[in-house]
Amino acid sequence: MHPPRLELRHVTKRFGAVVANDGVALTVEPGQIHAVLGENGAGKSTLMKIIYGAVHPDAGEMLWDGRPARIESPHQARELGIAMVFQHFSLFETLSVAENIWLGLSRRIPLPRVASDITSKALEYGLELDPARTVYTLSVGERQRVEIVRALLTNPRLLILDEPTSVLTPQAVEKLFATLRQLASTGCSILYISHKLDEIRSLCHRCTVLRAGRVAGVCDPTVETTATLSRLMIGADPPRLERRAPHPGAVALQVSGLSLPRIDRFGVALEEVSLEVREGEVVGIAGVSGNGQQELLAALSGEDPRAEATSIHLFGAAIGRNGVRARRRLGLHFVPEERLGRGAVPGLSLAHNLLLTRREAVRGPGWIDGRFLAGQARSIIDRFRVATPGPRTPARSLSGGNLQKYIVGREIDAVPRVLVVAQPTWGVDVGATAQIRSELVALRDAGCAVLVVSEDLDELFEITDRLYVIARGRLSPSVPTASATVEQMGEWMSGLWARPGASASGASA
Repeated sequence: MHPPRLELRHVTKRFGAVVANDGVALTVEPGQIHAVLGENGAGKSTLMKIIYGAVHPDAGEMLWDGRPARIESPHQARELGIAMVFQHFSLFETLSVAENIWLGLSRRIPLPRVASDITSKALEYGLELDPARTVYTLSVGERQRVEIVRALLTNPRLLILDEPTSVLTPQAVEKLFATLRQLASTGCSILYISHKLDEIRSLCHRCTVLRAGRVAGVCDPTVETTATLSRLMIGADPPRLERRAPHPGAVALQVSGLSLPRIDRFGVALEEVSLEVREGEVVGIAGVSGNGQQELLAALSGEDPRAEATSIHLFGAAIGRNGVRARRRLGLHFVPEERLGRGAVPGLSLAHNLLLTRREAVRGPGWIDGRFLAGQARSIIDRFRVATPGPRTPARSLSGGNLQKYIVGREIDAVPRVLVVAQPTWGVDVGATAQIRSELVALRDAGCAVLVVSEDLDELFEITDRLYVIARGRLSPSVPTASATVEQMGEWMSGLWARPGASASGASA
């Protein structure tokens, strides 16, 4: 009999008056894939940071291979064989992929060898990654690949993965699962955090459910249903999305033959991109991260105003050269994929983050109506059930899912005429996911034109009326979601819609 790889006993962590972990117990056996499930703010990330040495517990005991252990730092955790992929990445933007990964490895390994190992490991796991690229040129999905490959290169004895499949095609998810099962068969233990209940049921051997910082239950997910796991996590069945048939109106957003050269040698050039979104419909764009989504979003939002003026129309007005503020005045609102740094200023309060989009709070030169901002922020917090002490809370102190709810809620609350949203439910729990998706559908029903760019095919199939796929800077024909299949979308993500018969399988104008 071998002792557990990791055992936590009565672990407690407080942040002021907030109890993030309350007497948590967790046991992970060698070779076990163990899920940690819970709502946003349930204490999952804090618990993982305690295991990794990034946060120190106030009380409790940790055992590693049956022996008491106190992990003081991530460096000590890595020496024990613990590797972690954070939900919020820890990368130096001005360094290359290889240099970032090298920082977490032994200095005895030369950088060229690290670059070669990255390429080999990325190919092995089906994760496209260029070791020479500078991190600031990478999309959020590509940065997640860097974190995953960095963890795998340490040959860990315990691997902690936080939402690892959000950047992968369905085919790549299956390949990753096969690899994780192979890792587990060699004795590597895996702690797996995901809000995708079907993934947990398919992959994991054991599941610990956290609710409000406490263990709500421990179960074998292979014998559970999505409904029973949801009841353990949120105390209720997963909310059902109610949808009515769309009634598309006039064209709200139209892109015609948009071509843009790459900004730098690591970017993706857009080639003859054409799409349209009508009032009263949700249109989705699927694709693997790094295929031009970042560039297209920048062109649509106004962050990149290099397009020909007539290549982008908003309610008939040519806006290709307009900036962000001008487009917002015409009714186009935007949710970026990067929460911290672009969607929100980390050090500012939630109320003051509204200044990014709510100019009506500025009453004159140098005057800001703080009471108005606090009231608007409180309204969003209440409507979207954001777990936070209040409007004065700094954005960086929220969990990833709660910050996502606030940012999406901020834009929906502004009553946009056109909403472009990237990764709307990335890292969000099942209850909040259902709420955000239902709010997007409600926007559609109210006549808003909604464009969703997501790497989550389940999400796109659930909320969209039509689908495009982006691959290598090119956009596929659109296809009605009702006639699309996961297999077809997976093929199109590889740019295969030009094959004979592929574009005829449901393309529509």
